[in-house]
Amino acid sequence: HKPTYDSMRKSLEAMKAHSLNNGVTDISMPRIGCGLDGLDWNKVSAILEEVFEDTDIKITVYTL
Repeated sequence: HKPTYDSMRKSLEAMKAHSLNNGVTDISMPRIGCGLDGLDWNKVSAILEEVFEDTDIKITVYTL
């Protein structure tokens, strides 16, 4: 199944909880959900920022 913006938010919330519970301070990722899955990067990026805004976790997004 392809992700939706709601499922993306839930997945990122789970990633945040896992990171906080396990001392993760840096996360690197591609533009998740925006290739074959067809989500808009501007919307995904905004969700990513909202989810992690109250943490000190550094997010690095790579583009090929």
